[in-house]
Amino acid sequence: MSESGLEQLRAEFDGALAAAGTAADLERLSALWIGREGKLRRLTEGLGALPPEEKKARGKAINELKLAITAAFEARGRALSAAPRGPAPDAIDVTLPGERPRLGRRHPIYSTMEELRDVFGRLGFECVYGPEIETTYYNFEALNIPLDHPAAEPFDTWYLDEPDGGKRPHRALLRSHTSPAQMHVMESRVPPIRVVVPGKVFRTDPADASHLPVFHQIEGLYVDEGVTFADLKGVLSIANKALFGAKTETRFRPSYFPFTEPSAEVDVSCLLCGGTGCPACKGSGWIEILGCGMVHPRVLEFAKIDPARYSGFAFGMGVDRIAMLKLGVTDIRHFVRSHPLFLGQW
Repeated sequence: MSESGLEQLRAEFDGALAAAGTAADLERLSALWIGREGKLRRLTEGLGALPPEEKKARGKAINELKLAITAAFEARGRALSAAPRGPAPDAIDVTLPGERPRLGRRHPIYSTMEELRDVFGRLGFECVYGPEIETTYYNFEALNIPLDHPAAEPFDTWYLDEPDGGKRPHRALLRSHTSPAQMHVMESRVPPIRVVVPGKVFRTDPADASHLPVFHQIEGLYVDEGVTFADLKGVLSIANKALFGAKTETRFRPSYFPFTEPSAEVDVSCLLCGGTGCPACKGSGWIEILGCGMVHPRVLEFAKIDPARYSGFAFGMGVDRIAMLKLGVTDIRHFVRSHPLFLGQW
């Protein structure tokens, strides 16, 4: 190998040595260069065939290269030995104390729904569920709501298909209240019937501080012989005290719903002022929480239950509204976005 070839070989070695970052790297490099089968060993092959003067000069150059490489190996080994030992910068220190993972919690809407189920369960109501995709029959007609009622208009209801000129008996829609489940239950059971039906409902309401297009309701139904409005008042008065406190007063105001007769709106004494009047209750001392009434005889007839023998009551309340009152939430939209109020309070 010529003198320039030896210089190239030294440059190649210097690059490889600089890249050796550990003792194991250095050991592999030593075997490759100065081992029995290393590159320097092979340089001496063929020296015996050279003329004496050339053999002497070439042998001297090879020895000098070998000495220089050996010295570089030793220096690099001393440098690696003197380097501070420890884990790599990105290594995991298993001796450090661990971080406790943050556990998720029940969403306040579903916690409130569970509380409502528990309250009415203690009053003898079974929890059942109904389909979220309904037909116009169950959502309107069977509940004594004619299809020309404003509630059945497309600007109030999410329809899943287009009208077909009357060829199809009933259109599909996303239920706008949980009341259709009443009919499913009454069709499949015989009185006495005592159930509550929680779940999502869907309306075309634009989102604002008090409305969402998807929200939650819980429906109650009790059908048996001799059920009266007094039973309704008793159940709701007891339930409201369980939900809002033993001092809570309940007020019934006459109202109108197509599927109940007579009907009423139900108010509770304001949770903030105790009924004395404040901005939250607009000075009235009362806050409206639900609607209710005696099941309309026509609804019983649709379910093939004899209204001359049986009577019943029904009620429905917004779970989101109850949660807002109990937790002091002022904007219903907080329930569906990452508001700091819900990032660890409950």
